[in-house]
Amino acid sequence: MAYTLTWFGHSNFRLETGTTRIFFDPFFAGNPSAPVTFEQAGRPDLVLVTHDHADHVGQTLEICRTTGATAVGVFDTVNGLVARGLPEAQAMGMNLGGTVTLAGIRIKMVQAVHSSASGAPAGYILTFPDGFCLYNAGDTALFSSMELFGRFHEIHLALLPIGGHFTMDAESAAYACRLLRARQVVPMHWGTFPVLAQGTDPFSRALEEHSPDTALILLPPGKPRPVGKAVDPNAECACD
Repeated sequence: MAYTLTWFGHSNFRLETGTTRIFFDPFFAGNPSAPVTFEQAGRPDLVLVTHDHADHVGQTLEICRTTGATAVGVFDTVNGLVARGLPEAQAMGMNLGGTVTLAGIRIKMVQAVHSSASGAPAGYILTFPDGFCLYNAGDTALFSSMELFGRFHEIHLALLPIGGHFTMDAESAAYACRLLRARQVVPMHWGTFPVLAQGTDPFSRALEEHSPDTALILLPPGKPRPVGKAVDPNAECACD
């Protein structure tokens, strides 16, 4: 199966499988790194939200109401979206440790160490029909249970925050790769605002020290690239 990942800055991603389009934390309006609007990013089938902070829930409500996409998130956060007008038929509330299957994808909600006004912050481990496994940590500090994620899942690609201040910094994120045994990593939650780390060089150096077998993938905002179980981390995407 072919997969294409696009980063729209901050923690906002689009993953396309050929049959399913997934948005993660669709923060478009107000995101200085986003090169497009949510209307220009295409119609998703699923929108996965890690927690209710404005720079992560973003335009989830507008996107789902406009496109009919299903919003996935912690039970309390999704209920909040329903109270604001999300149709219940498009709401998939779950909780930490739970797993749902949508569009043939096993979506497991896992712990994140952060804050949230509703429910709890979360990460996601997605396992696709061909075995490709993607971990989106959401906003989190480093925590030792990441080692269990790597023990129970073969993580081909991890999306990890590196910005510091509100989340892990570069060194902690690099050590997280070691715990996760991640094959490849895409850094996120950096460069968007002045308080965050403004580059990836410290992460690259820390990765060499703590998890040299993890390949670093750097995504310019808005440029799609192939990902998957056995994709060259230096490969270019033929699609725009």
